[in-house]
Amino acid sequence: MSVTVTIVEGPLGRHEIGAGGDACHAFGGAVGAEVVFDGIVRRMEGEAEIEALEYEAYRPMAENELANLAQRMIDTHGLIGVDVWHSEGRVPVDAVSFRLVIRSAHRKEALAAMDEFIDALKVDVPLWKRVGG
Repeated sequence: MSVTVTIVEGPLGRHEIGAGGDACHAFGGAVGAEVVFDGIVRRMEGEAEIEALEYEAYRPMAENELANLAQRMIDTHGLIGVDVWHSEGRVPVDAVSFRLVIRSAHRKEALAAMDEFIDALKVDVPLWKRVGG
């Protein structure tokens, strides 16, 4: 089972379709599903039109909590791997600020873990956002 956590300055690049092939190969043919979620900064935040979001992280604790959450998803759902990236700093509209990649033998486990991970992230991980200029 594999967990990777990365916090980066600024926006993430786009995930390439089929990029998981090499990573999936590393698990000896056990991966039957790879689910990728990209969180993209949208133009409207509530009723206000924005240009960007500013993310702040208490990095050591955020990395630790993301890793613990990923491991919890592996243990609960029988996953093969979880990779998570989150931005810190300014991320403009239409850019990716969060990416979660979940690998499992079957789709149901991956989809359930995806939803559960994102809900828990918003409550448990010390990452904050505010509207940026």
